[in-house]
Amino acid sequence: MARGWESKDVESQVEATQAPPQNAPPGTKSAEQLYRERQRNDLELSRTRIMNDLASATHPNHRKSLEAALAHLDKKLSELN
Repeated sequence: MARGWESKDVESQVEATQAPPQNAPPGTKSAEQLYRERQRNDLELSRTRIMNDLASATHPNHRKSLEAALAHLDKKLSELN
């Protein structure tokens, strides 16, 4: 009796998950590297926005809040490096 397409597809999926992982081609990045790059990029964008807001802030309390946010972002960036 012939096997259906679904059972062959399921079998190939099971074999693919049980197969040893193949080496990634050179130049590809791991999931952790991609995550760290994304985090760094997000922090740098936030830092740029805070710097722009700080340049136009006039109220002392607002400036103080922005400076605290900037210090926090700088700390996070240094932790990523």
